[in-house]
Amino acid sequence: MNCTRKLASKTLALSLVSALALPAAALAAPSANDLAAKYDALQREMEELKAEMEEFKGDTEEQLEAMDEKSEDWTLASRITISGDIRSRIDWNDTKVPEYWNAREVAVAMRNFQMVNENSTPDNMNTAFNQFAGMAPTVAERRGMMAMGGVAAQPETDYDNDSVYTTRLRLNFRVKATENVEVKARLVGYKLWGMDSPLHSEEGIDGVYSPYFLTSRSFDGTNGRQPGNSAIMMDRAFMNWNNIAGMPLWFSIGRRPTSDGPPAHLRMGMDKRMATPINYMDYPFDGVSVGYAYAAPFDMEGSGRVRICYGRGFEAGSKVDGVGMNDVDFAGVSWDVYKSGSRFINIQSFGAFNIFNVPGDTNYPNPIEIAAKYDENTPNNPYADSEDIYLDRKNLGNIYHTSALYLDKVGGLNYFLTGGWSRTAAKGIDELGASLLGSWGATPEDKDGYGVYFGVRYDMDELGLKLGAEYNWGSENWLAFTPGHDDMYSSKLYTRGSVYEVYMVYDLPSGEAFSKYGKAFMRLGYQHYSYDYTYSGMWLGTPADIDDLADPLTAQFYAPIEEMDQIYLTFEAAF
Repeated sequence: MNCTRKLASKTLALSLVSALALPAAALAAPSANDLAAKYDALQREMEELKAEMEEFKGDTEEQLEAMDEKSEDWTLASRITISGDIRSRIDWNDTKVPEYWNAREVAVAMRNFQMVNENSTPDNMNTAFNQFAGMAPTVAERRGMMAMGGVAAQPETDYDNDSVYTTRLRLNFRVKATENVEVKARLVGYKLWGMDSPLHSEEGIDGVYSPYFLTSRSFDGTNGRQPGNSAIMMDRAFMNWNNIAGMPLWFSIGRRPTSDGPPAHLRMGMDKRMATPINYMDYPFDGVSVGYAYAAPFDMEGSGRVRICYGRGFEAGSKVDGVGMNDVDFAGVSWDVYKSGSRFINIQSFGAFNIFNVPGDTNYPNPIEIAAKYDENTPNNPYADSEDIYLDRKNLGNIYHTSALYLDKVGGLNYFLTGGWSRTAAKGIDELGASLLGSWGATPEDKDGYGVYFGVRYDMDELGLKLGAEYNWGSENWLAFTPGHDDMYSSKLYTRGSVYEVYMVYDLPSGEAFSKYGKAFMRLGYQHYSYDYTYSGMWLGTPADIDDLADPLTAQFYAPIEEMDQIYLTFEAAF
């Protein structure tokens, strides 16, 4: 800029000199000396002007190069889209646990009665139970024998927690690598206030939080989905190769966007679905998919797309051939049959293969081995110093799942209907005598389960208010793959029984949004769980009828839930 001003000044000076020289030339003829002096002066001015022009040219080139570099930086930055959300939540919980028998205590009592014969090993819990049932054929007789052994049923109990606080932060990244390859990722931190470990119900671990059974223990399907410490986790990270060969065909690989699927977005206060599969498959896993999009047939408006997916649910690691656990894999199809406006129809079907009895990072106690370890009636007890009081891991078979969703909106009323079917293909028995939905050494058999889920949400846009209600039910052998659920204690969608929920979403009058993602709102909701059978969400062991828990043969590892009431309030912002 200084060079520009100096150049302009010199040019103006030369112009003035020329203008003043013209009248003088008209009045008198200059001498030769005067002309020579003027020529020398003009020559010097021209040299100075030329030097300044070179300087100006150099400065301009540097400025243009700097602008080019900034422009390139701006172009690079424009490829990255960052969004996210933050939520603080408070939950109040009240849980009713019926009278039940503790499996460890029952196993100890059986050993004290010498129900396991001399040739039996501590692994044969099914043998002990069958002998016990034969000696005491009625419930009253079995309860009496337990009393003789000094074991009593656990009394009916109410548990409550008047406040659980959590804060969750999620950051989304979307980057174009090339014209047709993009990368998407989501990092999440989900903090439980005042604790440095997740909600769980395992004994012997610091921070035991709940006396009753939870499936929210830590394994791959719950990472980033259940509250815990301050760690930042990779919730999603995948690459999409789109428009393959100029066709509406794509390939995707990485940690999949398979949590919070439709219709979960309705009760979560969102207007668009947030994941690929229906909410019965709420399980973040690692895998690949191939998809194809198509226009609706018969000149109908709308479109559809179909995806074929594969994933790894559990990595067993290196082993000797034929010995130890096999990997657990997923494979299936998610088909958006039709989508037009608010109308959405989806069918999904998948299989989970080589299902384990115990996740790789969970220790599940074996009550017979515990009974053997602490047996005081056997002299020189060979199990007293045993470190192995946990269930050995084993593959038990396959699980198949199919479900369908219809979602639509009329005026301000959103509504949906979902139905599901699950089937176990049991192939093995573990050391406790348990199989897929089977117990006590019974011959493994295939079993079917069923689930129904429907709800409505009415939007009052002029008030910034949304009111919703939902209901779901699951049968005795129902299995939903929802360890990544967003319910604080227990997933409502894998409940063997009924869950009622009502909620309200209020969009805060917080001013204009600074981006298309921007919004702030609060949610208030109430859930009532009514369980018909035990161990909802678990594929290991026979579900026991809640009304039959007075029988010692229905002994439970954890306190079973009969009813649970949950109230939640959230403050959320998306950006």
